[in-house]
Amino acid sequence: MIRGSTLLAVAPLALASTVPIPTPIGVGVRYHPGPTSRAVAAARPVAGLRCSTGDANRFGVHLELFANDWVVIVPAGIGIAPPLRRSEAYVLGGRCSYPARTREPTGVVEVETGSRLTLGHLFAIWGQPLSPTRLAGFRTSGRVRAYVGGRRWRGRLGHIPLRRHAEIVLELGLFVPPHVTYRFRKGL
Repeated sequence: MIRGSTLLAVAPLALASTVPIPTPIGVGVRYHPGPTSRAVAAARPVAGLRCSTGDANRFGVHLELFANDWVVIVPAGIGIAPPLRRSEAYVLGGRCSYPARTREPTGVVEVETGSRLTLGHLFAIWGQPLSPTRLAGFRTSGRVRAYVGGRRWRGRLGHIPLRRHAEIVLELGLFVPPHVTYRFRKGL
């Protein structure tokens, strides 16, 4: 795989600040966590949120996770109770879904309009740890860093609001320059 420094070494200097730095995807189960917690698998309430069959309006939030200079995949199917109906890597539906869910492995989180959710809600639904020293399957002796719209978040990680078209980046270990925006598909 091409590392970011290799690409920048051959990129013209004028483009260096606008060319995204490719970051490779990590290998192994910690970099490819599953989408379904035990509570979601049983369609039980999670963090005061219920799994419903209604098709509410939703907006998109983009979440990127990095551990030790590698991408951690945000999987399709978070917040969707099995059995999952799939089309290749995409989840088309399931028994029911929570107010925050993922249907594609791109980091796009679909959030129910008017739900006022936080990153803590999403990680509770996902069943993954989120704390100052833990990010999904990773633990650090330092701190998990958070960026919202490219700016450093100084508050509690679980309190980051899931707002329409927010770009949220969480990382531990080596610094990865956070993206400021994400181009959402039309209608999300």
